[in-house]
Amino acid sequence: MTSLNSAGAPLLEVKNLVKRFPIRGGLLGREVGAVQAVSDVSFTIARGETLGLVGESGCGKSTLGRCILRLIEPTSGQVLFKGQDVTKLDQGRLRRLRRQMQIIFQDPFASLNPRMTVDEILSEPIEIHGLASNRQERLEKIHRLLDLCGLRRESLNRYPHEFSGGQRQRVCIARALAVEPEFIVCDEPVSALDVSIQAQIINLMQDLQKELGLTYLFIAHDLKVVEHISNRVAVMYLGRMVELAQAEELYANPKHPYTQALLSAIPIPDPTYRKNRIMLRGDVPSPLNPPQGCHFHPRCSKAQDQCRADYPEPQSAGTHQYRCFLPNS
Repeated sequence: MTSLNSAGAPLLEVKNLVKRFPIRGGLLGREVGAVQAVSDVSFTIARGETLGLVGESGCGKSTLGRCILRLIEPTSGQVLFKGQDVTKLDQGRLRRLRRQMQIIFQDPFASLNPRMTVDEILSEPIEIHGLASNRQERLEKIHRLLDLCGLRRESLNRYPHEFSGGQRQRVCIARALAVEPEFIVCDEPVSALDVSIQAQIINLMQDLQKELGLTYLFIAHDLKVVEHISNRVAVMYLGRMVELAQAEELYANPKHPYTQALLSAIPIPDPTYRKNRIMLRGDVPSPLNPPQGCHFHPRCSKAQDQCRADYPEPQSAGTHQYRCFLPNS
């Protein structure tokens, strides 16, 4: 499923990306099956854009983000960053490219070394990539990172356990910005935080995007957060991208039955408002043995015989794209 962006070549283009995790068993460790974590996913992200990526836990969102950065090696497909195929780079060229592509992880405590101070955490990427010629220049860069991320300069000699969850995530954001990237994969960066702190971090990320010209792939399961920060939103189900549209269009006029069900579950802060909740039947099928045809058909109240037999090709309504046989889902 591709997309139309603003004029010019996209910053990132993902083509037919696949990631299979083999399951091995027996005395000889032969492959006895495989988990289809990501199946034939394609999309583009324009420079300066935020693409939101949503779906249930286990649908392949985080695996997709890690495959893009080659933290996990994709099974097949292409990842083009500024026209360069990331999947074909050797380790030396990939390391140089990593300056431009960074990630912010979900758990800020687990992703920080508890034995390193903030000074050491932020100094490490600057030194590895040779971005400061002396100690004074490095310190100036670190001070600017702290200022950008809303941290006090007195925090430099403190350890991660001395900070709150929101402050630790600010340290993680500062670490990602230390190498001056253009593109950041945000892997559920606020899901481990309190709601009030989530808003602060989202606002910080939007401010940084405007000031530094950043491009985000924003992975989340909270649809309200994604609506707030994203220009476009993509929906994944069982390893496949089932819908992709401008944020306003997707939330106002969802085409795929799965997207409709997700949006119907968003709480409305009005006790007098009665919302028609779409209840999905059954559980998400196993990625070890996905159903034939459309993967969503066992849970879909609108499923037809064709849905059980074939997987739908992408349908388009302008820039709104979805995989469903029903023209007016």
